[in-house]
Amino acid sequence: MSNIWIKKPMEAYEADIKKSQLKRVLGKWSLTAIGIGAIIGGGIFVLTGTGAYYNAGPALALSFVIAGIACVFAALCYAEFASILPVEGSAYAYAYGTVGEIFAWIIGWGLILEYAMGSMTVAVSWSGYFGKLLKMFGLHLPAWLTTDPQTYLAAGNSGFSMNLPAFFIVLIVISILLRGTKGAAKANNFIVVLKVAAIIFVIVAGAFFIDPANWTPFIPEPTVITENGVSHSAYGYAGIIAGASAIFFAYVGFDAVSTQAGEAINPKKDVPFAIIASLLICTLLYILVSLVLTGMMHYSDFNPLGKYPDAIKAPVAYAFDIAGQAWAGYIITIAATVGLISVLMVMIMGQSRIFLGMSKDGLIPRTFSKVNAETGVPSKNLMILGGVISVVAAFTPINDLAHMTSFGTLFAFTMVCVAVWVLRVKQPNLQRNFRVPALPVIATLGILINIYLIINLSIEAQTYSAIWLLFGFVIYFLYSRKNSKLQNGGFGETFKAEQEPLEEIEIDIDNKD
Repeated sequence: MSNIWIKKPMEAYEADIKKSQLKRVLGKWSLTAIGIGAIIGGGIFVLTGTGAYYNAGPALALSFVIAGIACVFAALCYAEFASILPVEGSAYAYAYGTVGEIFAWIIGWGLILEYAMGSMTVAVSWSGYFGKLLKMFGLHLPAWLTTDPQTYLAAGNSGFSMNLPAFFIVLIVISILLRGTKGAAKANNFIVVLKVAAIIFVIVAGAFFIDPANWTPFIPEPTVITENGVSHSAYGYAGIIAGASAIFFAYVGFDAVSTQAGEAINPKKDVPFAIIASLLICTLLYILVSLVLTGMMHYSDFNPLGKYPDAIKAPVAYAFDIAGQAWAGYIITIAATVGLISVLMVMIMGQSRIFLGMSKDGLIPRTFSKVNAETGVPSKNLMILGGVISVVAAFTPINDLAHMTSFGTLFAFTMVCVAVWVLRVKQPNLQRNFRVPALPVIATLGILINIYLIINLSIEAQTYSAIWLLFGFVIYFLYSRKNSKLQNGGFGETFKAEQEPLEEIEIDIDNKD
């Protein structure tokens, strides 16, 4: 089985780039917007309440700092890889060229946890915000049209049920993506502007209602708290670390920039820039929002069994409501509802490009690598993904999917930190437009922090994710290894059309810098 560690040669990647049918239409600001669009979603409007009450208290801002630092280490490693291998496939492609096929396969399989299951989580979350938005205008959807069957029956109901809004929002996003990457990027840019404006509004407007007494003590004394019937330690320095694990889902997505490298106009420079820029911008916004929120409301008031039982479900909107500014809740709810659309768009787009790369190499069926000549997107790939994601989101309770998404992300981050170090040692003379400073230190810290955050995930999430990875091994040995083009003497090239010269591509305004 020694050939399971076979590596894809750099010439193969160069051939893939030259023969790619994907259209290079993304400049560095469009790529940055893709990163921000993937990162900023419902997480910042929801996880702030749970993180403050169940984990860190006012020190939640420090939890965001720690989670952000963990992401920065991985982001730097992603950036170096992207400057070497500007191809679709993200961490999967990087690992294939450095460590070996089995390593790349498991990373790709783990990325499905991040993107596909993350998409399902976001779709269901969007459904919740959409329902809340309708209620603000006096409209109510029946429970059997907004609830998965298991949850519906558990509540004492009978008959058919499905989460119809979650089902339809996936189909709507797929229809946008099928029109082409350029159009999808423009839609994403518009949504990103709206939700960043909303977050800045929360920060600026909320600052006028901060009571500094709510920040005292900033790091509460450690105690035992009950969450979903299970008791665990909270607050203190350990609570800050646990909070970083709990809110990590809010950071998922910056690596989606690397999945679009095959459609970037100047990928070796712009992808590294976009990865780091999007992460830094979002980290700063997250820290400020958490400080404003815990300043407006005492962290203990997010107790679901306390005097404000609904505050933990929509903490930001509720904080303004308590402050006598209920009108702000409309702005926040609209922003969260619209903002989640761009998260879903980027996640599905990222997953389709990972499948595209794996299909080109023969590890999954060929149909996932077929690109529409007119639109320049993998249409069949997107339609299959849309069908699966929409059905699962509509009929499945996904309580643990956020944690499983975090597992897939942290696993990929860890492997990228390992792979970039291996490549630096084995091929030090490769052209690198971006180099990680002090790589041994950065890579080691990235590996250790990400593993530590994985350990702090729920036992259920760890168990389900381990089963998922085991299932991935079975598929690899039964199908992927046998059909691998590299194992059969090829480079994994599928595309026949020649890549268009960059100078013939229409460049958007954001590329004029």
